[in-house]
This record gives sequence, structure tokens and C-alpha cells, in this order.
Amino acid sequence: MIRAADLVGTHDILLVTLDSLRYDVASAALAAGQTPTLSRLLPGGAWERRHAPGSFTYAAHQAIFAGFLPTPAAPGPHQRHFALSFEGSRTTGPDTAVFDAPDIVSGLAGRGYHTLCIGGVGFFNQRSALGRVLPSLFAESHWRPAFGVQAGDSTAAQVGLAVERIAALPPERRLFLFINISATHPPTRPYRPGASRESPETQAAALAYADSALPPLFTALGRRAPTLCILCADHGTAFGEDGYHGHRLAHPTVWDVPYAEFLVNAFIPEAT
Repeated sequence: MIRAADLVGTHDILLVTLDSLRYDVASAALAAGQTPTLSRLLPGGAWERRHAPGSFTYAAHQAIFAGFLPTPAAPGPHQRHFALSFEGSRTTGPDTAVFDAPDIVSGLAGRGYHTLCIGGVGFFNQRSALGRVLPSLFAESHWRPAFGVQAGDSTAAQVGLAVERIAALPPERRLFLFINISATHPPTRPYRPGASRESPETQAAALAYADSALPPLFTALGRRAPTLCILCADHGTAFGEDGYHGHRLAHPTVWDVPYAEFLVNAFIPEAT
């Protein structure tokens, strides 16, 4: 059992959001052997089904940065890993790392963490006042077109910068690293040649690509310090089920998201 209250200050923390990734797509890709990196990392080799804290990127990440990670799908209450001080919380307990702060990013900064954001989708692109809201929470934030939804090799570019910045940080300084993976956000058709529309199959192909780009990230973290890793989607997306398309709507394809948490002490990628 992971007790975040005991890990803050001694462990680096990695939070990865696989933007728009559906639980059913992630689970099917895992079962089909399309995501071997994640297969090696996920506890029990499986994703946990959880409920998204919001139905689109901005709302979901505002909730996540307030300590509301995707909620376990089973009836609760469920104690949270991170929370902000406020009266009456029924999901804050002895295992919860509680911060007297407006968000967990500044809360971790107050505990000595360097906070680093590597953006992906438009809400992190810093090109507008809205696109600067979420990145501004962090001491260091990065976005470039190579990280965005139109870039076919976005995850490799994001991971490459993450590895570079990890190497530049003094080893005694704790790190909170957040990466918003854009590859799984539509459009995902380019990852499945010949596809004419967005579908679970095109998103699975995008996830397989992202999976192939992740090993250097976990190798860099494993060489640096023990790390609490949280991987999840911020929300899902509909591909025509019951007539629905996209997200920012209430449908199981949007609310059911994959989630995983685990500790990394060392990660050695498979030989290629």
C-alpha cells in the first residue's frame, strides 16, 4: 500500500496524464501486447478502472492539481494521496499528504520540490491567457509545437526534454514532474495508416506509440531517486457510442479512465 504522506520529501513524484485515453482502449491494448513498457510497470500488469474528475482537460487538471485524482470506481469513500487543507473533507486521512496551499504543485514546492511541467495539448501551450493558467502553477514549464497534438512524434520529444531536465537537477533536490501526453488525444488517425476516422483502434495505436517512447523517462527517474509514479487519463472520449462524439459530456466512455500507481527504484529497458 502506498502512503503518500510518508513519501513526500524522500521520493520524487511523477504524474503522467495520457490525455483523453479511455479505460477500455488502454485495457484492450495491454491485453493485446501493444504496450509492453506499461505491461512491465503496471501493478499486476493491469490498469485500474477509475472515474475521471472532469469531462475535459482543463476541468480535470484543475481537479487533479487540487488533489482530486481519478476516483476508484468502487463505492467509497476513498482516501486520497494528496489534499489541500479544508474543513469537512471525508477523503483525507492519515495516509494523505496534506498541504496548506491552493494547489498540490505549490504545496510540493513548499516542501522543497522543484516543480516541472512538460505540456501537451492546447491548455498547456502558453499561447494565450487560458493556455498559461495550468503551466503557471509550476516553477518550470515547457511547451513547443513538437509536443502538441499535431506532432507525430510528440511523446518522444516530451520524454527527451524530461530526461534532459532531470539530468540538470541536483540529485539531492526532490522533483515533481508532470507530463501531459498529447499523442492519445484526437487526432489519432495518423498512428493507424489508412484509418478514415477516429476510433478505439486509432487511439490504441497512438497509445502503442507513446508506450514505445516512455522507457528513457523511467530509466532516468530510476537512476536518480525512488519515485512515486502515477499514470492516468484525465478523461476519456466517445467515438460514436450512443451517438456521442468527443468529450465534455457525461458518458461512460468519457468517465471511465485507466489509472495506475507504483514505485520505481530502478527501471532497465528491455534490450532491442
